[in-house]
Parts: sequence; structure tokens; C-alpha cells
Amino acid sequence: MQGSSDNNAAGKHRKHRRAAPPKVRGGGPVFPGRRRRSAASGRGLMRVRRWMAGRVRLDYPRAGRRGVLRWLPSWRQTSLLFLFCVGILTGLLSFLYLRTDIPEDLNDFATQQDNVYYWADGSEMARTGPVNRQEVPLGKVPEKVQWAVLAAENASFYSDSGVSPSGLMRAVTRMVTGGETQGGSTITQQYVKNAYLNQRQTFSRKLTEMFMAIKLDDRMSKQEILQRYLNTSWFGRGTYGIQRAAYAYYGKDVSELNASEGAMLAALLKGAGSFDPTLGEENRQRVTERWEWVLDRMVDIGKLSREERAKYTKFPEPKAPPKPAGLTGQVGYLVETARAYVSSHTDISDADFDLGGYQIHTTFEKPKVTALAKSVKKARASFDPDERRGDRHVRIGAASVAPDGRIAALYGGPGYLEQGFNDANASNVPAGTAFTPFVYAAGLRDGVLLDREGPRKPVTPTSLYDGNNKVAVRTPEGPYWDRSGKIVRANNEGDQSYGQVSLRQALVQSINTPMMQLGMDVGLDRVRRASIDAGMLPSSFGARVPAFSLGTATPSSIRMASAYGTFAAQGMHAPPYSVTGLTRNGDKFQLRRDATKRAFSATVANQVDDALRGAVQSESGSARAARVAGPEVAGKRGMSQDDTSAWFIGYTKKLSTAVSLSRVDPKTQELLPLEDLGGAGAVSSVDEYPLSIWTRYMTAAGRK
Repeated sequence: MQGSSDNNAAGKHRKHRRAAPPKVRGGGPVFPGRRRRSAASGRGLMRVRRWMAGRVRLDYPRAGRRGVLRWLPSWRQTSLLFLFCVGILTGLLSFLYLRTDIPEDLNDFATQQDNVYYWADGSEMARTGPVNRQEVPLGKVPEKVQWAVLAAENASFYSDSGVSPSGLMRAVTRMVTGGETQGGSTITQQYVKNAYLNQRQTFSRKLTEMFMAIKLDDRMSKQEILQRYLNTSWFGRGTYGIQRAAYAYYGKDVSELNASEGAMLAALLKGAGSFDPTLGEENRQRVTERWEWVLDRMVDIGKLSREERAKYTKFPEPKAPPKPAGLTGQVGYLVETARAYVSSHTDISDADFDLGGYQIHTTFEKPKVTALAKSVKKARASFDPDERRGDRHVRIGAASVAPDGRIAALYGGPGYLEQGFNDANASNVPAGTAFTPFVYAAGLRDGVLLDREGPRKPVTPTSLYDGNNKVAVRTPEGPYWDRSGKIVRANNEGDQSYGQVSLRQALVQSINTPMMQLGMDVGLDRVRRASIDAGMLPSSFGARVPAFSLGTATPSSIRMASAYGTFAAQGMHAPPYSVTGLTRNGDKFQLRRDATKRAFSATVANQVDDALRGAVQSESGSARAARVAGPEVAGKRGMSQDDTSAWFIGYTKKLSTAVSLSRVDPKTQELLPLEDLGGAGAVSSVDEYPLSIWTRYMTAAGRK
């Protein structure tokens, strides 16, 4: 029995050994999972474990080795670990690549540009906008200038996939060692950074930059990427884009740059603040070395011949940093006027225009603007607002308009930054008796109605009217009574009486009473229509009462100059305009030009012109002082009936100029009297100030 027990024990022991789990070489037993599973799943798991036990030999620490060798992995283990890491890294990068999108919207500073305004001669007048940038198509950038940039930044641009593996490795290295990364970026990566990302050099930003660059390189042509890069890169001196850099450093359009100048600009991309040669000797040395290297690099990559390289031995000195072209002086008024014209004569919204990038070519002639401002400044020098109350709050507006409608010059105030309100475009200054040529023109064109039931009768320059002072104004039914029950009477300047005078004489000598009566005879509605046809705006007019004919309307200097120009153009009126062309990134925009129309027949216009010429050229003329500007000058002085405004408008065949003078209370914006302007006895009449401004200016403008 004892033997039987021993045999049973031995059998149990053998069963126990057969049930023991298999061992893996170099490791312990593989135990089954602790959780209960179905029989099928359990058998499947066991099969996997048996397969792994037979195939995967994790011999670590390594059996049969001693000392340090026991802990050194075999080449198989090293390879497996490497492949495992590569797999994990590839999966991670693939996940990040798929998660990285290219934003639809670019950075604000990557899309905003400055708007550039140009003088009539094509020279730059002003820039407005948040950034000094102007986009240009790649075709406008000379090929050698393009390759200077590529040689300096990314010679393999046209063959790479948009990223630099070596640059990425440097980024990884710097991340591991210091947390910052820099350098090694392709042109595509740099554009991505400029247009979509921030300028921080962190590893995460670098990874995002890389993925976006790969996607961008797949979506865009190399030419489009290069164009965008050149238009968004910073070149120092506050400029973004190679077009503005060409002007900032060499005062020329980018299309005029040569390879040497292009190499200098390319050198700035490494860090413009440290490479502008005008900012110190160290900068000069750095940029000179970089410039030479770029040219040599262009030779090495076959984009510049050795013969041409030999020509560039002297560093292309850039000009001194230009003074920013702001809105000081008269420039702000000019920009404001041109901007308003673009707004009203194109379909470009204000929001689109504010994004910038527009080139606005204006009609303004710099010599004339300068001469007009100089003439006004001399007149202002005779005023002493600190000592005389009557000299305070003086407002002067002036504008010159050519017969074809071009606004050649204007004076909007003492300075745009000092006074933002543009007096050249003000509509609060009564025209006064400078309005009477339009009454005369209406009479010559439309005739008069002396009998309410009778026909209209023509008038001529020789038609006689009563020129006495305080003559009663009449209607076909009798005297005109105002609301207070008084007969309305007209007053002549200085209360002078002239007896019977012709209509031409009344205009030449500025006699008011015939003109007020003529307006009533023609009909004030017809006078209004004639002045609108000549170029005034309907919004300029108030109530149609007898004083209407003596200038209660409040046109701007621009509109008055334009309307008088109608007489110089033999009755044809061309609406004033200040912009001749508008482009953006090479695309031209159509401007809606107001049509030129006939306001008066050539006969009527010539008759008015003859009277206005007589006012200047004849001995009895009221504007004889203007004769010094030339034998062809025609014009008219003007004062409002309440002495709150003074004008002179005169013209030649080439230019019509209007000058207005007023005083405005800054608190109430009400007009103040001009009677004490300049001090007692300074001038016989305050309208001599506009006349003197006009004369000095037109004399100078005639020589320009």
C-alpha cells in the first residue's frame, strides 16, 4: 500500500510538471490572464502566447554573457528598438500632419498693405495704411534679383518639397539642448511663418511650419510661393516686400534693380536691423561680406556668369533712410480729396480699400500746390490773431481746376494735422457777388419775363438796367415785399449809384442792383438751373429770395473754380476730378468719370467771358489788380451782403482758380464778420486778400 501511495504521489507530481507553463528563454513563466474568459478566447490567447514564446526571444539580460556584455543589447534587439521608435515617430508625425490645416485667412500684417498716392508727374506723394508694403507680381522682379534671394536663402527651392530635413534636425537638436530653434528654413517655410504663424522659434511652431509648408508646396506653384514670400518679407526701414524695399534703399521700382542691388537686399533677409549699412560700421562690414557671398553663391549655382560677377566690385551704396511721407501740410487734404473720389467713383468698399495695396494716381501738381500754399502763407502773415480779435479763426480755401476738370492744386488749411477740416471743399461760405456771372449767363441763355402773361424776352450784354443804390426790386406785379412788410432793395458796394448801366458794365464794375433785378426777371429757378449746369452742386443752394442772385449759395472753392472754368471752355462743363488711375497688384480699376456736358452755348459763354475779362483788363474793372497775371486773365471779386465772406475767382485758358476767405467760430461753427480783418485801414476791402492770394499764385503757376 505504501508503494501504491508513493506511485500516486509520483503521478501527481508528473501531472503537475506537465501542467506547468512554458518558459521563455531568458525570462520567467508566462502566466495566463487572471480574468475569466470564454473557452474559445482563452484557447486563442494561449495560441498567441505559444507563438510569441517560440518566435520572440527577449534574451535580456542576455543569457550566456557575463559582466557588461550581459547588459549590452544584441544587434537584433537594437534594430527592433530602432524600428519600433521609427514606427512610433512616423505614426505621431502622420497624425500631426493630418491634423495640421492651412488657415483660410492670412495674418493681418501679411495681407494689409499701404495705399500709395502719386503726384500728377508720377512721383510718390504719400502712403497711408498700417504697413509699408506694396505687392508686385513675380514677373516684375528681375530674374537675377529673384535668384539673389534664392541663392541667399534657399538655392534648392525649385527642387525641394518645401521643407529642409537638415533644418528640422537642427531644430530638434536645439529643442533638446535649449528649447529654442532657429535657421534652416526653406523659402516655403519662411513664407508660412510670415503669412500664417507667429515669429516665435519654438519647436511646436517649427513642426507646424514644416507640415504647412509641405501641404502648401503641394497646393501652390513654386512661382506663386516665391512671389508671396517676396511680398511679405521684412527688409528693414519699416518696409515689407521687395517693392517697398527697392524704394526705401534705392529710390527706384523693383523692376529697375540689378543683380548687385538685389544681392544687397537679399543680404537684409538674414536680419535687416543688423545689416542696414547706414546704421553703423559693424553693419556695413556684415552686409558687405554677405553681399559678396550672395554674388559668389549665384555664380556657384550657375545663375550669374563670372564675367558679370566681375563687374560688381563696388558695394551698391543705398541711399539714406527716407523721411516718412506722411499727411503733413497740404498732403493730407489732397489724400482726403482723392480718397473721397475713389469712394464715390468705384465699387470698392471702404473695408476693401482699408486693406491697402492700391496705387492712386492723382491730378495734383506738386509745384502748383507748393506755390498756392506759399501764397496763402504770405497773406496769413499779415494777420495777428494774438493782438487782434478780428484776425482770429481765419479760414482760407482755394482750388485750381483745369478746363477738362483736373484739380491741379488746392489749399485746405494751415496743415492737415493741425486742422483736419478741408476748407477747399467747405460748403459753408457764401459765394457773395462772385455768383453774379451765373445770373448774367442765365439771362443771356433763357431771357427774361417782364409780363407774367407775356412771352419771355431775350437780353443782351447791352441791355440797360437801373444801377442806382437801394433801387427797389420788382416783380411783374410790382415791388417785392419781404415778410416784415418792407420793400426789398439792393445795395451797391460803397452805396454808390451809377444810373442806367448795361448788364455787361454791371458785371465789369460789380454793380449789384442790376444783377439782383436781372435774377428776378429771369426767374430764380432758372438762375439756379444755370449755376448747376455750370458745375455747382444742388446742395449748395438755399431759399430762392431776391438775395439769391447776390450769392447766398455756399459752393466749395473746388466747385466755384470748376464752374468759372465753364466760361473758359466755351460753355462746356467738365466735372472736377482728382484721380486719373487706380491699380492694385497690377490690376487696373475702372473709374466712373462724370460726363462733360454743354451748359451754355459758345455764344453765351463767350459773352460772359468777355465781361469777366473786362473786370480784370479794363480800367473800370473791379479786379484790375489781377492783370499782372497775364493779358488773358478773366475773373470776379465777391463779397457776401453781410460781410462774412470774400472771394476771388479768376481763370486763364489753362487754369481756373477760386480763393475764399471767412472766419468761423470754432464753438458754434457760425460765420464771423470780416470787417476788422487785418486791422483798421489795412485794406480798402477785405476781398483784396483773396485777390492778392490769387494773383501771387497764378503769376507763379503761369511759370510752372
